[in-house]
Amino acid sequence: MLLTVPSRLAALLLCVLLDTAPAGAQSGAGAKSVCAQVPGITAQLTAISGMKLRHAVPCAYITKEQINQFLNKRVKEVATPGEERAEELTLKKFGLVPQDFNLAKNEVDLLTEQAAAFYDYNRKKLFITDSTSSESQEPVLAHELSHALADQNFNLARYIKQGRKSDDGSTARLAVMEGQATWMMSEYLARKAGGSLMDSPQAAAAMANLTDESSGQYPVFDNEPLYLKLTLVFPYTQGMLFQNAVIQRDHQEAFGEVFRRAPVSTQQILHPDKYFVSTQPTEPKVPDPHLPRGYKGLVGGTLGELEHSIMLEQYTGKERAAELAPHWRGCAFELYENKRAGRVVLLYAVDWDSEDAAAQYFAAYREVLSKKWKSMTVDSASDDLVTGRGDDGRFELRRKGATVTSVEGLDPAIH
Repeated sequence: MLLTVPSRLAALLLCVLLDTAPAGAQSGAGAKSVCAQVPGITAQLTAISGMKLRHAVPCAYITKEQINQFLNKRVKEVATPGEERAEELTLKKFGLVPQDFNLAKNEVDLLTEQAAAFYDYNRKKLFITDSTSSESQEPVLAHELSHALADQNFNLARYIKQGRKSDDGSTARLAVMEGQATWMMSEYLARKAGGSLMDSPQAAAAMANLTDESSGQYPVFDNEPLYLKLTLVFPYTQGMLFQNAVIQRDHQEAFGEVFRRAPVSTQQILHPDKYFVSTQPTEPKVPDPHLPRGYKGLVGGTLGELEHSIMLEQYTGKERAAELAPHWRGCAFELYENKRAGRVVLLYAVDWDSEDAAAQYFAAYREVLSKKWKSMTVDSASDDLVTGRGDDGRFELRRKGATVTSVEGLDPAIH
């Protein structure tokens, strides 16, 4: 199964906070005083959430260089070189990253740039960078202490590990963790100002949007592929809006509810009503092209509504993505490799909620194919079948009812 970028991010740091204010180096004396705020902030967070503080949370400072070292070490712990290669190949086959993209290096560089603080779930300790701006220190501490409280009550490492049977479900669980911490941080700040997010859904939406843009502060982030940028901010922005919706319905019980009954898809995060009624993703069968001997299964997994929305936005525009992606119902894919032939074949199937939506996606994905490859030749085409050749070999794109399938990378010499 593919360990997707969002679930890898969870495994890499669990959890780094995006710094939303410019950094300014702190003096040694000033830096040492920041952790003194931990007990007071924690007391407020326990009142907000009802989660119990079972033991004090140690707090220390860390440099950006040390964070980079930590992340490089964690990369090696969460995925073998083979798993790393398989994930990178998957993203490249779907056209979500360039063909010369180095996934591991970009992840570490991106997170190092973005990190203001993180909670180490192994050491049960909070770390804050010594370059975090003075105006960011309090909200950063509130965010990371929210993780610590959740960990003490629900075990974050186990929570994310239990979700790895589904790539999309793992992303949804990451959105629970980051969304809840972002909501609690925002509520903490709102109460300090005499208000509450419970009284203003608009305020919650405004707070969620604060982490949605770089504003030129982060050159690494700005230069990343759309996929990495959107999957990085998704847990914070959409995760917070999801948590707000559950809190509006269930009040303080919501903080435990999302851990006891985890969302199973990014669709449930994007559309909380689907979480409330437990809408389950379908499991379509990938096509069987009867590959010749020499091919071995490399990796398999799912792409959720989030990934389909990103792919559609990247290749067909934001408006079309917003219209079509919510009709997603389920997905499966597998990669098969023939190392001797130097060929990787993608088998892909996605269900939609109607034949009309599937027909629209069939047309949209044909456009995706034409744009993700440098060249594409169509050999035959009808309303439900397109065959031809792309950069990596022959392809067969089909629609049957509400399901769209694609086989890509077949040997052009074999028909």
